[in-house]
Amino acid sequence: MTHGLSSSDKAAAVIDGKAVAAEITASVAVETARLVAAGGRAPGLAVVLVGDDAASQVYVGAKGRKATELGFHSVQHTLPADTAEADLLAIVAELNVDPSIHGILVQLPLPRHIDTMKVIEAIDPAKDVDGFHPINVGRLAIGERSRALVSCTPAGCLVLIKRVLGADLAGRDALVIGRSNIVGKPMAQLLLQESCTVTVAHSRSRDLPELARKADIIVAAVGRPEMVRGDWVKPGAVVIDVGMNRIPAPERGEGKTRLVGDVAYDEAAAVAGAITPVPGGVGPMTIAMLMANTLVAACRAAGQPEPQF
Repeated sequence: MTHGLSSSDKAAAVIDGKAVAAEITASVAVETARLVAAGGRAPGLAVVLVGDDAASQVYVGAKGRKATELGFHSVQHTLPADTAEADLLAIVAELNVDPSIHGILVQLPLPRHIDTMKVIEAIDPAKDVDGFHPINVGRLAIGERSRALVSCTPAGCLVLIKRVLGADLAGRDALVIGRSNIVGKPMAQLLLQESCTVTVAHSRSRDLPELARKADIIVAAVGRPEMVRGDWVKPGAVVIDVGMNRIPAPERGEGKTRLVGDVAYDEAAAVAGAITPVPGGVGPMTIAMLMANTLVAACRAAGQPEPQF
């Protein structure tokens, strides 16, 4: 079986995002050492956190630890929730001109008084390792992926899809459920560039189950717990579940919750050819691709060949 897949008592192969992410980060560590040996700077990642959102603190901590593990120069700016927009923009401006920093990540969501798009647009596109800047979005849309930095979650999803189906996805029917700027839209662009026939579905799509039943690849990124049912899935399809939803779990005790995706896992796993679990599927890939993007940005800054992931 292809590495990164494991069998289970269900029909579907389970796509092990942790294992694939570990492979990618191991490659990043090797390529980082090679870049430094060639005279380049170690990749520098700056993470900016505004406020005390608990989930954001966990994410930022994980990103910083992983960067340090890989031999990166890692910087974190932690700002109070009442930080003025102008002060945040000033920090971004400083990081833009700091030659030791190749990647700038401003953790979202930002407090309501700060204009998120103004902050994203202030980041140097060459250091926009989240892939959210309109210039990077535009480069992806016009087929200039080699000059873009691509949003980490959809980039990771594409890696997982290719682990199952191989490098050539031409002619596959793909359904992307969700049209967010962070996942849905860039996912559709990536699949189009792989010569898939892509449908983007959303809350106003008619007969979503029927659209899903035609798809060789389903990417669910809509934020609705277990919305995609087993009878939506074409037998043998690859199902990528981007959802991370907390739902009540009274069976675990009063007030307890459990984490589920946008796909009814047990139902879909009985039909699909391969499926990502939640957790342990797409989530680990997001941080891995963030590290890959930072390395790519550092290689470009040094005029060195960039690795492919």
